[in-house]
Amino acid sequence: MTMKPIQVGLLGIGTVGSGVFNVLQRNQEEIRRRAGRGIEVAMVADLDVERARSVVGSQARVVADAREVIANPDIDIVIELIGGYGVAKALVLEAIAAGKHVVTANKALLAVHGTEIFAAAAAKGVMVAFEAAVAGGIPIIKALREGLTANRIQWIAGIINGTTNFILSEMRSKGLDFDIVLKEAQRLGYAEADPTFDIEGVDAAHKATIMSAIAFGIPVQFDKAHVEGITKLSAADIRYAEQLGYRIKLLGITKRTDKGVELRVHPSLVPSKRLIANVEGAMNAVVVQADAVGTTLYYGKGAGSEPTASAVIADLVDITRLNTADPEHRVPYLAFQSHTLSEAKDQLPVLPMSEVVTSYYLRLRVADEAGVLAKVTGILAGAGISIDAVLQREADEVGGAATGADGAPAIAQTDLIILTHDTREGTMDAAMAEMQALPTVLAPITRIRKEELA
Repeated sequence: MTMKPIQVGLLGIGTVGSGVFNVLQRNQEEIRRRAGRGIEVAMVADLDVERARSVVGSQARVVADAREVIANPDIDIVIELIGGYGVAKALVLEAIAAGKHVVTANKALLAVHGTEIFAAAAAKGVMVAFEAAVAGGIPIIKALREGLTANRIQWIAGIINGTTNFILSEMRSKGLDFDIVLKEAQRLGYAEADPTFDIEGVDAAHKATIMSAIAFGIPVQFDKAHVEGITKLSAADIRYAEQLGYRIKLLGITKRTDKGVELRVHPSLVPSKRLIANVEGAMNAVVVQADAVGTTLYYGKGAGSEPTASAVIADLVDITRLNTADPEHRVPYLAFQSHTLSEAKDQLPVLPMSEVVTSYYLRLRVADEAGVLAKVTGILAGAGISIDAVLQREADEVGGAATGADGAPAIAQTDLIILTHDTREGTMDAAMAEMQALPTVLAPITRIRKEELA
């Protein structure tokens, strides 16, 4: 006996939604053979009804109101592709209350409200699947949750935002500053008209938050993440990093330590020889370090119509296979049995940035005179911070603030670059404040964290 196809309702048929529809149509026979029954998009809700019709034709019923889809008793699974925290949250919770399984690509929603959503789903016995929420087409959630389930995961570091990686790749290859490259990225469609979520690191932090929960069995805690974007990076720093054997990447990092969990997004110097340092353009890559397996790397497209659709449909297939399974035997949403998450929250707190231990790249604009380097290194030594490398540039004659209205002579200035060994961020903050106070330090100090990822 063949079962009738499982019925799916699609909320939002933009870039990803149309990809889901097209890939399902194209590969339907293969998907049916894998899932054990057909998967059919029966209803589509989109405010732009005309555009939705142009995608689905007569294959599915198109409505303007998402609640019509949720109210339909024939719909088994709801795919939420609206995004954001507002209406999407209400619709996901309503779909769960109506006993529908949910597939979502909404990283913002899960990073901020995941605890509430997963609790509602558990109470109702439905599945919430979200492979598409992190790194687009790369099956990183499944790898962390299932493939690596035997392991104690130690750390994860990922390039998980294509927009910022494209911008950094362009800055490096063309030697241009951030503002110019951002405009180019917007013109080419790699960056949105309002790119804030991407360039300020928020999108990457949503994704890192979800990975930290799955890796360490803690609840999602986006509010505890340290978030820093790429807007302040200069072409000069990218060039100096290169001379020292490093590339600068915006990384989402989560790490287990004796004191708790690090959860942070910021630009990082990564040794050029690491595979992840060579991930260019809008591509994504995630490195996972775990005890039994060692290091694994996941690389691929982090966005786009069909790559993201690939992840959405994999979730549909999982739900179709498990639809009849007793909820107790399904894979837990965040990899660990849900009653263990709150215990872990106390045992593995997310650490404040001041407690994070890492190494640093410092760039100081200094007066080119005797004794400056000695003073700076003296402050670092006094703080117990050891130095890994120093790069001192040739002085250039720059009329800075030192050139008074009386025509005082320009003073020779130079860039002093210092790489440090591992130290606690709080210790570095204090040392930087002391260095900044030196009269020979002529501009705000640039600090970029350095990750060896060994």
